[in-house]
Amino acid sequence: MTKTDPTAPIPLTRRRAAQLFGDETGAATAEYAVATMAAVAFAGLLVVIMRSDEVRGILTDLVRRALTVA
Repeated sequence: MTKTDPTAPIPLTRRRAAQLFGDETGAATAEYAVATMAAVAFAGLLVVIMRSDEVRGILTDLVRRALTVA
């Protein structure tokens, strides 16, 4: 009888993979959470950019030119 190494990795068969990764409960919720966090981070970045005087001046100038009748 051959002794097996207890520290050797267990081979990943189709059945074992289905047991380990088959349950996707909550996967959509996690994806929504990641997308929401990315959107919040992007919105925060936009707020920081929009508060700068240079960007505010560019946008004000753009709006004035758009509203000026030529």
